[in-house]
Amino acid sequence: MKLKYIFGMVAAVGLMNSCDVTDKKPIDSFTDESYWTKVSDLKYYANGLYDNLDKPGVDKDNTSDNCVTTNYSSTLFNEIVIPTTADNADWKWNNIRACNFFLQRYKRVEGLENEINLYVAEVRFFRALDYFGKIKKFGDVPWYEKDLQTSDTEELYKGRDSRDFVLGKVIEDLEFAIQWLPDYGQQESGRLTKDAARTQLARVCLYFGTYKKYHNESGTPSSEELLRKAVSLTNDIIATGNYEIVKGSDAGCGQDPFENYPLYYSNQFVQEDLTKNKECILARIYETGVLMHETGRQAGSNGTGLSKDFVESFLCIDGKPISISDQYKGDETLDNEFENRDPRMYQIVDNQHKPYTIINGERQTNPYPDCGATGAVTGYPCVKYRSPLQAQWEANQTSYDWFVYRYAEVLLINAEANAELGQCTQAVLDQTINLLRDRVDMPHLTTTPVADPAAINYGYSVSPLIYEIRRERRIELIAEGFRLDDLKRWNGMTALENPKTMFGVRVTDAVREQYKPGNITFGGEDGRPVIEYQGKTYLYQYPSKSLNDAGRKWSADDKRWLSPLPTDELTLNPNLEQNPGWK
Repeated sequence: MKLKYIFGMVAAVGLMNSCDVTDKKPIDSFTDESYWTKVSDLKYYANGLYDNLDKPGVDKDNTSDNCVTTNYSSTLFNEIVIPTTADNADWKWNNIRACNFFLQRYKRVEGLENEINLYVAEVRFFRALDYFGKIKKFGDVPWYEKDLQTSDTEELYKGRDSRDFVLGKVIEDLEFAIQWLPDYGQQESGRLTKDAARTQLARVCLYFGTYKKYHNESGTPSSEELLRKAVSLTNDIIATGNYEIVKGSDAGCGQDPFENYPLYYSNQFVQEDLTKNKECILARIYETGVLMHETGRQAGSNGTGLSKDFVESFLCIDGKPISISDQYKGDETLDNEFENRDPRMYQIVDNQHKPYTIINGERQTNPYPDCGATGAVTGYPCVKYRSPLQAQWEANQTSYDWFVYRYAEVLLINAEANAELGQCTQAVLDQTINLLRDRVDMPHLTTTPVADPAAINYGYSVSPLIYEIRRERRIELIAEGFRLDDLKRWNGMTALENPKTMFGVRVTDAVREQYKPGNITFGGEDGRPVIEYQGKTYLYQYPSKSLNDAGRKWSADDKRWLSPLPTDELTLNPNLEQNPGWK
């Protein structure tokens, strides 16, 4: 049995509630005064912060061009209502205060420097993680280095510090974490390592390095400094030799693939134990009967389907886009669309070649993909996280582990940052992108790929190399929660104007026939909604919205680059200012 660490909030909550106690020492509980005595106290406190790591979920790309949801996104259609409360706006400071509470007290503990700083590093990592999310979402935010009390009126009512100032602090926290966290293999199972911190810092640097470049922003640190740091950090991880791009094993996954359709990619996401998986830099760990989630039940439905635009982004097996490959068989039938495509396609999108369930040892597929209004809406269900084992798709019974950081992302960061710096050689591609392609037997990417005549419109042009690296990232990291951030940092929200980002399957006579056994029809008063576009018929979930809806268009000064602050907080603190464009 794998070793599991299930972190609770007991220590953190207990101490945070005791910060105003008297100097009496209750014998049946711990207090702020009595707690900070030994290194284990630091560990127990840090345990309570681990719940801030990424959690399992199938909806992480819902607000993007990758997915279509039952109800349209108020963000993508520019119908956001300014929230009233901090909770509704995600303007929350509990975690920052919990981190600062620790950082103001840990020096009371006596012990070896490396033992103490291990947990200081964990706490500073989580502070950086929280602040990274805040500056992505809100831009400028107040920076705090201590847990505020009601008497700290000056800091409680301060204005916002600049995003670049806070970014510098985030980098400092993560560099401290890299210095003091243990190396790979030296950590307790499920806890942070140097490479986890390096990956997070590389993610930060890539985000703001490209954001500054494509939004023409200056300031310190500069775009180039951030991109060079992203390269350096990922080079360090690659150089350890500790990680690999793994062909996911069928063992224990219940996948039992059909002949000539191996599941080396999708099997990675339904592994019971990632703690020894060479692609895993950090896992969130689950165990049957102890701690479970519901991803296995939700994958492939849950009111979300992949978009036609996403499906068309898969290359053909000759390494060419569908716009120019003679291997592309079209989309007259659902099966045609999967033929001769990147093998990740049949491992991500439900089809006749990947078992959907295994009952009494028998492999079963869906006769037609879910396209219901509360299911996969587009007819392209994302089954990346779905195990066909019945036990895994019962309510809250999914027990396989979750990647928090995986090596594939490190390689993608390295390739993109090098390309943005104009230094992406064939050697770089061979140690990054092409390792991902090797897993699924796709042709290697070269430094001079053919340009896609049907390329996504980002509102500007990029080199074919950068375009293909972005495509690779879109495919490899689907449903892992990166896509909206990617479009924002690339200043590429023009991509949302393509109607196919809202479409589902093409509805042909052959497709209508395939759905007949389920009494599913398309068009008309009772059928699934469809729309005509360029002489073809497609599933379309939002018949009330026109294809050129103004909400899908983002301008250079669009208010949605940043989220609004809650009105209650603006009233409480007149030194806070609302983000541009929000009234």
